[in-house]
Amino acid sequence: MAYDVHTQETHADGDHHGHHIIPQGLLLKVFGGLIFLTVLTVLTATQMDLGIFDVPLALAIAASKSALVVMFFMALKYDNRVNTLTFVVGGIFVIVFLTFTLFDTLFRGDIGNVDRMTVEERTAQEEALRARDPGEEGLRIAPADFQNQEDAAASDTTESPSDDAAN
Repeated sequence: MAYDVHTQETHADGDHHGHHIIPQGLLLKVFGGLIFLTVLTVLTATQMDLGIFDVPLALAIAASKSALVVMFFMALKYDNRVNTLTFVVGGIFVIVFLTFTLFDTLFRGDIGNVDRMTVEERTAQEEALRARDPGEEGLRIAPADFQNQEDAAASDTTESPSDDAAN
């Protein structure tokens, strides 16, 4: 049984009706931890390049700082367990949403690879295009496209596709 100073009654353990007073020494230790984590955040952001681990480290430091603030400065550690459960479930949802967001940004360059056609259809289409491809010779249309005079003279003797359509 716990004794409640404010109402001078005894309550069952875990039945909290008042504020929990956190010792000043503990609050100063938590404050020191927050200062340390802030300095660590600045150092990792400006002095260190961890590659793919930059974002997870930054998120881990931010989660640690928020947990310290919520547990001690907001006294969630000494509050009803339902409130702790609510905070933890909310944190899990934030982690899930951030994970999906990070997956989206990691694979954002692959958006151009999305196609309505299957791989087999795309392969068949590319093979059909290669079969109809006139090649480099068929793509020459201006005199500047020809490398030398012989190529220009040879192209004058051949019929163009427009001549076939006129006949």
